[in-house]
Amino acid sequence: MRVHTRRDSAPAGYTLAGAASPDTTIKLRIALVQSNPAGLEDALYDVSTPSSVNYGKYLTREEAAAFVAPSAETASTVNAWLADHGVTATPLTPAGDWLSFTVPVSKANEMFDADYSVYTHVETGQTTIRTLSYSVPVELTQHIEVLYPSTTFPNARRQPQVTKAPVSAISETTQGAAVDPSCPSLVTPACLEQLYGIPSAAANESSNQLAVAGFDDQWANLADLSTFLQTYRPDMPASTAFTLETLDGGTNNQTAADAGVEASLDIQYTVGVATHVPTVFVSAGEDTHDGALGGFLDMADLLLGQASPPQVFTTSYGPNEDDVPEALAYNLCNAYAQLGARGVSVLFASGDGGVSGTQTSECTTFVVPFPDGCPYVTNVGSTTGAAPETAASFSAGGFSNYWARPAYQAPAVAAYLAALGGAYAGLYNASGRAFPDVAAQGVNFSVVIDQEFYLVDGTSCSSPAFASAVALLNDELLSAGRPVLGFLNPWLYGVAAGALNDITEGNNPGCGTEGFNATVGWDPVTGLGSPDYAKLRIAAGLS
Repeated sequence: MRVHTRRDSAPAGYTLAGAASPDTTIKLRIALVQSNPAGLEDALYDVSTPSSVNYGKYLTREEAAAFVAPSAETASTVNAWLADHGVTATPLTPAGDWLSFTVPVSKANEMFDADYSVYTHVETGQTTIRTLSYSVPVELTQHIEVLYPSTTFPNARRQPQVTKAPVSAISETTQGAAVDPSCPSLVTPACLEQLYGIPSAAANESSNQLAVAGFDDQWANLADLSTFLQTYRPDMPASTAFTLETLDGGTNNQTAADAGVEASLDIQYTVGVATHVPTVFVSAGEDTHDGALGGFLDMADLLLGQASPPQVFTTSYGPNEDDVPEALAYNLCNAYAQLGARGVSVLFASGDGGVSGTQTSECTTFVVPFPDGCPYVTNVGSTTGAAPETAASFSAGGFSNYWARPAYQAPAVAAYLAALGGAYAGLYNASGRAFPDVAAQGVNFSVVIDQEFYLVDGTSCSSPAFASAVALLNDELLSAGRPVLGFLNPWLYGVAAGALNDITEGNNPGCGTEGFNATVGWDPVTGLGSPDYAKLRIAAGLS
């Protein structure tokens, strides 16, 4: 046996309660070494780069899965070893790169030379079974990427950081009018249409879908959506709804008092902006199976298992990058690469802590939210105001410590770093993948929660807003017999770079600093800028 992973102690906030009962069953997952992740990346860029002859020729589920499927040798070697221990594993993904099985703690300790014990989280009182070390046979070290749960402890995922204040008066806004002077103080679907030229006309293509991720018992209330539409989209039927998909024991509780701020925001500004684009709310429960990823990989796997996944997928949650072990982080990022290769635009809110990550000021170096560093997703920062927009001070941005800077953004980022000079040297990884990629309004969004109107701030506002614009562009492309936009970044940093409103004022303070500054061109506060729908249409070849 050879030690595969070890940590010296439990993370801060956890105390050892004692050895786990030998008879307690534990569900284990093994990530097998993927056969060709580099080939997956090449295939992703091949179908996502406008200059490629294969642009828009997206992969099938089976073609994408083949790149991350373990080799026959890896699969047979690991399964044979499991069989020797009387264990039969179940593949969890189309590619078969994750295996699951359930054994007693005594068997887990024997198989992995481990010491599974019970740890208590001091603040919450919640208990978890983990080991500080595990080993695998020498002949399996080249075949097993990671075992979960093992040395990775549950972490506090970034909660939706929103400010909530009652709206005393709801102003009337008119679709298609000039920008209403009240928009900076009360953002509505009409404001976004006016600011960005987003059309209010109904989408046509039923095959075009927009998916919204839901976690942490955040539920989207249908009655609240109806009130929102009656108030802000009277041209749409108040009965317009969304479909529901669940995983990990997820639900969508319709008790009015249990309506979630994040879920209400995300659903109301996708259904209410992407007019008649079929929207699906994907609700994950607490029975997650991907450890520190908190259901992110489970949800990606759910979509990967579908023959026709939604073409746009937006998420407004996440921990910090250093809360997630690199092996798990890379595995999830490769799942997003598979989705991109299949024509899915994956968008994430960049986070609300400026350069401080998940809203902590106790940092000596800049903190990276997760999965902002993954080069296969599109990160959305926040702006505020109008004519001109400025950067929202909470808009998270910076540079990954896990992933190197991808070629598609290298020239834009190099220009910013040259202007920045030596400022903040040592506080960030100047060679890392830079984020955010784009931005949109993120302050004073009017949202209905338990039949009351509230104002909400955060990049949680920005990602569904930008995703809605992408979904409408996809509708037009499909109507024209064209493929959807898919993985956006090579297009955004290429032919579409001039189709965004450049944000040149503002900064994102944190960690005792003023943070990065917004400026001409790309910057780590607002990325390339906010959408100009008319120009994006031209960049997409729809003129």
